[in-house]
Amino acid sequence: MIMPPTEGVVDQGAVEPSAPGCPVVGIGASAGGLAAFQAFFSGMPADDSGMAFVLVQHLAPDHKSILADLVKRYTRMQVFEVTHGMAVKPNCAYIIPPSRNMALVNGTLQLLEPETQRSQRLAIDFFFRSLAQDQRQRAICIVLSGTGSDGTLGLRAVKGEGGMAIAQNPTSAEYDGMPRSAINTGLVDYVLPPVEMPAQLVAYVAHSFGKIRIPISPLGPHADDSFKKIFHLLRAQTGHDFSQYKPNTITRCVERRMAVHHLAQLDEYARYLEQTPADVEALFRDLLIGVTSFFRDTAPFGALEQQVIPRLFAGKPAGSLIRVWVPGCSTGEEAYSIAILLQEQLQTLKQSFKLQVFATDIDRHSIDQARAAVYPASIAGDISPERLARFFVQEPDGSAFRIHNGIRDAMVFSEQDLIKDPPFSKLDLISCRNLLIYLGTELQRRMIPLFHYALKPGGILFLGSSETVGEFTRLFAPLDRKAKLFLRKDDVEGSLRPRFSVFRLEQSIPRPSAKGPGQSKLSVREMTERTILQQYTPAGALINERGDILYLHGRTGQYLEPAQGEAGMNILKMAREGLQPTLTTTLHKAVVNKEPVHRPGLRVKTNGDFTTVHLIIQPVHMGPDAGASRLFLVVFKSLPEVDPESPGNPAVLNTGDGMGQSATDVDGRITMLKQELLAKEEYLQITNEELQSSNEALQSSNGEMQSLNEELQSTNEELETSKEELQSVNEQLATVNAELQTKVADLSRSNNDMNNLLAGTGIGTIFVDEQLHIRNFTPAVTQAINLIPTDVGRPVGHIVSNLVGYDRLVADLQSVLETLLPKEIEVRTKAGEWYLLRMRPYRTLENAIEGAVITFTEITEMKKAQAAQRDSEALRRLAAVVNDASEAIMVLDLEGRILAWNPAAQKMYGWSEAEALAMNIRDLTAVQQQSRSETLEPHRMRRVARDGRIVEVMQTSTALVNAAGKAYAIATTEKQIN
Repeated sequence: MIMPPTEGVVDQGAVEPSAPGCPVVGIGASAGGLAAFQAFFSGMPADDSGMAFVLVQHLAPDHKSILADLVKRYTRMQVFEVTHGMAVKPNCAYIIPPSRNMALVNGTLQLLEPETQRSQRLAIDFFFRSLAQDQRQRAICIVLSGTGSDGTLGLRAVKGEGGMAIAQNPTSAEYDGMPRSAINTGLVDYVLPPVEMPAQLVAYVAHSFGKIRIPISPLGPHADDSFKKIFHLLRAQTGHDFSQYKPNTITRCVERRMAVHHLAQLDEYARYLEQTPADVEALFRDLLIGVTSFFRDTAPFGALEQQVIPRLFAGKPAGSLIRVWVPGCSTGEEAYSIAILLQEQLQTLKQSFKLQVFATDIDRHSIDQARAAVYPASIAGDISPERLARFFVQEPDGSAFRIHNGIRDAMVFSEQDLIKDPPFSKLDLISCRNLLIYLGTELQRRMIPLFHYALKPGGILFLGSSETVGEFTRLFAPLDRKAKLFLRKDDVEGSLRPRFSVFRLEQSIPRPSAKGPGQSKLSVREMTERTILQQYTPAGALINERGDILYLHGRTGQYLEPAQGEAGMNILKMAREGLQPTLTTTLHKAVVNKEPVHRPGLRVKTNGDFTTVHLIIQPVHMGPDAGASRLFLVVFKSLPEVDPESPGNPAVLNTGDGMGQSATDVDGRITMLKQELLAKEEYLQITNEELQSSNEALQSSNGEMQSLNEELQSTNEELETSKEELQSVNEQLATVNAELQTKVADLSRSNNDMNNLLAGTGIGTIFVDEQLHIRNFTPAVTQAINLIPTDVGRPVGHIVSNLVGYDRLVADLQSVLETLLPKEIEVRTKAGEWYLLRMRPYRTLENAIEGAVITFTEITEMKKAQAAQRDSEALRRLAAVVNDASEAIMVLDLEGRILAWNPAAQKMYGWSEAEALAMNIRDLTAVQQQSRSETLEPHRMRRVARDGRIVEVMQTSTALVNAAGKAYAIATTEKQIN
């Protein structure tokens, strides 16, 4: 149960964390992240969310990112590409630039050069960790689509500081590697598709950081009852008691869980836990704060490596046992880190020692993860490349690293509760970092004496940066105060020994039941069987097929003795002289034949003398449930030595003739046995020589195989490195491809808009390159120039045009390209249509000239309007002249109707203009008809009778009134005859 990390990703010196401000949401994504960003920001309020958003995506370092421009399309909030030192403000989004790591320090975004190679850049973890340290409970992290596991370790840091975590639902992600890795930690609060995240995020922030938020207090009577109910539910479901943990720790976790479920009252949350057992487990996981990392805190681990690890081996003979305990190990990173330091020391000493690292935690899920010894690929940011290559093996898919078996074999993981379970003992080192600070004062006072009891004299206690031994200075002396390393002292008085009753040892020790005096005595049968076993059963040993002793019965000292060298309990190594060769062959025969084997009359040397022993090896049948394990019972029957002077000795028995015939037989028997013994010794010698020869050959082969294995391992490491780089490049290319696809879609849409715009305006357009070859044209231009689709690429001068009187198209285009000045010319087609021909240079966005643009704008109606305007101007001028003329002038249409009548006509004819326009003049009909049938001459004299008078009228036809010939004017001069 390791607590939040304390190492910094950047050197902050003595700078204090920034003051609480708006919640900061860190969003991490890789391949497939663009679609997730679009769905997320499309539903996020732009002005009243009260949050700042920082987007961290795996970007190609050599490609200019357009991510900021793309995100702007999905949200109305301000979007910035981060520059060094930019302050974070609410309702704004910040985008990481390419080829940079980014950290949040005191509310400002700091950009740093990546120190690792391309395949190991973990920009999301890097930012999430700084986010956790800077914002603490105001930190929120979101893991979106992507491959690999970047963001998992950073998410642990955010949760360790009391923040909130969201992961994208893997079914909605284009690449589910990163979301699945985050979900597998068990620390994610919400698993949602991106489109549903904004609603939950806004609700969580409003409940946790809104103005109406009222923090709960564990001191009130109602809160105290609710907390007791919560502790009871935790104890009933998980078996662990949290009532003696620090109240602030409990309160903070409960408040955060209430915010996740949008509950305002503590009693409501207690009732919710009663109805939802799954959330009891979630609260239990939050209380454990399982945050750790490999070699966490560089300086303390450096002191541990330099000052403590060599001290553990100093003065101990080869083969000694080094025991280490890591209570509260969480997922095992710290325990494995210590094991790696121990293994490195062994390689430095080049001696053989036994290592045992006990790692315990109350979280079963974390212990299972530690036992699996598989960690996400993002741990590469915490471990040096040398250690990563030496002690880790990368999984085939590159998504994780596995601890090397040499380290894993030294680890012992188990579920343990320090409050109630007994401790380990005879330890050389205890590493309990960042656990005590979350326990109450009473529990802390119990833990320090407990650690003192568990350590050997001279053992080392390794605590967290905020922890100390407190008042127990009589038990521990500081070895390095800054690194929190303490040396165990002897408790001479024994007054501070731990009270083991606290740990409920009585539960594991069977107590005798209350029986009467008569019931405590053994029965007659039991007493008889026990006496017979003690007096008449021969000595023996229960072993496995390898000879390892599992149980000893009777006095076996005269047959077995401890072997020289590394301590062990193998019967083949412990057999005394005279017993070992036969015992080896006999056990082998019993294992192969699976039946009892007898070897009588063995001479075993014991205390300078020989004892005759009858050896029996009997297979032990363990029943059908025993599995593959096989056991054997070795029985030693010691035969009594016969006194040579005894009458019962066959060596002195007479045969009846007074001769010592039996003595001769005995000598022959002895000679035969000696020969047999010599033969066996020769056989064993030959066998040993052959075995030694085979062993040398195997060692030579093993050396060759080891050399080949090292070469293959080196090649494999190179391939793994190349694979990691290719995977990283693939992620970056996927991101670039998504951006380019969006850009292509935008260009296609813009192209469609431009084509529709050109077609809708009806303006004929021709695009030519610098050599005046046609590159493209619009359909409307075919009315002025004969173009078909196959003309694209042909010179514009080869195209037949419908223009009349204009043959300078090529010359004018060349002039435009040379001078870069536009030209405008009015041209007419053979059909009589007029066009305004414009020629302009073709400029790119970089202001480069790459040809010319020719446009044809139809102006036929404009030309007609201009002609009509000219006629109208002529009429206005004529009207002014007519009105001021002294002659009588009238304007008639072709039908003879009067259109205008000047004052002189009124004076001459006596009718006003209104009367003239309203009447049909019969006298003028003849004139009209004659003017229509004859060509009017400028001057014609006529005599007309008017009111009894004879007048002479001179008429002048004016054909300037209307160019279309719709009307004409007649000027009249009157002269009275009589």
